[in-house]
This record gives sequence, structure tokens and C-alpha cells, in this order.
Amino acid sequence: MRLVDHTPSTLAPLGPEREVSLVGRLLAADEEGVTLADAFGSLRVEWRAPTPPPPPLSLVRVTGRWAPPHLVDAALLATTPCGGDVRETTRLLDGGLASRLAARQRILAELRAFFVDRGYLEVETRSVVPSPGLDTHLDAFVVEGAGYLVTSPEYDMKRLLAGGLPRIFQLARCFRQGEAGPRHNPEFTMLEWYRVGADLASLMDETEALVRHLWARHGGGATPLLAHPCDLSAPFLRCTVAEAFATHAGVDEDRMHHLAREDEDTFFRLLVEEVEPALARLGQPVFLYDYPAPQASLARLKPSDPRVAERVELYVSDLELSNGFAELTDPDEQRDRLERDQRDRAAAGKPVYPIDDDFLAALREGMPPCAGNALGLDRVIALCLGAREVAEVIAFPGPRDR
Repeated sequence: MRLVDHTPSTLAPLGPEREVSLVGRLLAADEEGVTLADAFGSLRVEWRAPTPPPPPLSLVRVTGRWAPPHLVDAALLATTPCGGDVRETTRLLDGGLASRLAARQRILAELRAFFVDRGYLEVETRSVVPSPGLDTHLDAFVVEGAGYLVTSPEYDMKRLLAGGLPRIFQLARCFRQGEAGPRHNPEFTMLEWYRVGADLASLMDETEALVRHLWARHGGGATPLLAHPCDLSAPFLRCTVAEAFATHAGVDEDRMHHLAREDEDTFFRLLVEEVEPALARLGQPVFLYDYPAPQASLARLKPSDPRVAERVELYVSDLELSNGFAELTDPDEQRDRLERDQRDRAAAGKPVYPIDDDFLAALREGMPPCAGNALGLDRVIALCLGAREVAEVIAFPGPRDR
């Protein structure tokens, strides 16, 4: 039986005494044979007869008999000399990127199974959109003559909800200007999911189940991406923004709401300098929820207390991992918010993006009550694999600040 075009790392499962054709990069050579490698492994190949070895780092194709752990009686079929440096080989093999990409594949498979088992449909929406969203903190890439690269698939996914899809998830490629660093990449993968009938509590339950599921199977080691150790196997804590301000910043609920309405700079300074560092030191992941209404974004206001919005963020130590909502379904209120966001962007000197009228039309058609979450998938993978930065788990990271 003849098996064609194996690489060193794919031969191990094969039984002995098979004739195979093998392709690999030459790492070492002598008169009796060579050592060939791919990104995942290396293999000694013994020549059938003395043959001048090819130049170092050539791509070599041989045929021979598989006698684990070597290929023996091999004949040289073809040689392609290395025509330049070996940057890609070094990146994948010596830098360990190949093994992390293989682990990333396993995590993605677990993630997909998690949602499929719960009745979700995986969807794919557009990468180029007429409006990238109007969040004042996000800047989009312009696609000349076509629109914008998507910063989040939220609008399109909500149109699918309005059309009748009850449970959907997506691994979306997203793009944001100015996001570069150990925890950011201008192009990144967002896991986003929505479930009709879900509320904020059930959304937190599902998010915790997902993260702990992935951590149990692929994590458990050191987490150098974090400022403080955090036990992702422990139950996740839950805390309202008002409780967090009272406990960690000494600001009572009425004062917190006043700052959110009248002095956002002070509100966010306290959040960043007092609240978030205190949450990071707790040693357990924390859901921070019930944000003041001015920070509602696309979340609905809480029926029992319209001073707050049903929005939740997940913190793992000092790392924000996800941002979720019990979704706003009122098209008129949503238009008012988007128009306010346009005014805020203009006042801040930022580009003012158009409103997505198809999204609003879908809300007017009728989007059912639901909850959804957006989770930074590269960050989760980096945590599980013990990476120092998200660039270590991305095949081609973009420019980033150091």
C-alpha cells in the first residue's frame, strides 16, 4: 500500500512496513540520511544508497519504507532549495506558534460543540457593513466605496433574530482602529451569541459555563496575561456596579448615579482606578452588572429600576473578557440612542458613522426579548494556553505597541 505526501508529524499513527512519500524541511544531513521536519515534528530518514545530501533547509521529498521511528530504504524524489531566510519556519517551529495554533483548533472545536449541544445555529454575517456601530470608544476601518470593516457583528445578528432564528452564535473576524497591545489586535476574533427568551442572569450562567468548560479542558496553568492570579475553576462572583462603587470606591448608590449622569470623567476614573483594580485582586472571575443608564449602549433599561441598564461585563483579574446585554428591542429608543451617539462622536471630533436603517427596520419588524454576549476569543485562548499576549495565539498578528 502506498501513501502519498505525508509530513513527519503525520506518520506516527501509521503501521510499519508501509511505503510512503514524505515531504519535509531538511534540518540535518550526512551520507546515510537526513532529518526532515515540519512545524510539529521531525523524523530521521535513512538513504537507500549513499547520496549527496541536499543543501540545508531545503524542502525535500523522499519515498521509502516506514519502520517506526524512522523512514528507511529512502530514495530522493525532489529537492527545492531554500531561496531566502526561514522566518516562517522559525516562527512556527522554534517559536512554538504551530503548537498553539493546533491547541487553538481544539478549543474552537470544543466551543462549537458547546453551542451546538445547546441548540444554537452557527451563522456567518458580513465583514463589510454600511455602519460599524456608533460607540464613541470604537473607531472603524473604512473600505473605500463599500462601507466599513465590522467592529462587531451585532447589527446583522439581531436582524437574524428578528427574522426568526432563536439561538445563534458566530466566530466573527472584527476590526478596530487603534487597538494594539498585549491584549489587543486590530483584527481579532469575537465570539458573539444570542438567545431568545434569555435574561441577564441566564446569560451570566451560560457565559460562566462556557469559560469554565474551556478552562477545564485546555487551561489550568499559569496566566501571565493577568496582573493577579485568578482561579477560573472557582465559581464566578456577581456584583452590581452600585455595590462595587460602594465597596471599593466608597461611593454610595445615589452619588454613583449622579456621577454617571453629570460627571462621566469622574465616574470612569473611579471605575478604572478604584473599582477594577479591587476586582482584579479578588482571585475569582467577576460579573459586573446593572450599569448606570448612561452606559446602556444597546442594552435595555431595567424595568424595575430604569436608572440602570441590563448590561454585564466579565472580568478575569484585570482583563475584561466579555460585554453582554439583555437586548434593547424598542426601535424608537434605539434610534434616539444612536442619534445621541452621533452627536457625541461629532463633539469629540471623531468620524460620525451612519445609522444602519436596516437594523432599525428589523427592530420595528419585531425582535423578540433576548440576551446576547460578545466575548474576546483570542483573550480566552491566550488565557487557556498561558500566553503572555494575544499575538502568541494568532497566526498573523498586526502591529502592536510595546
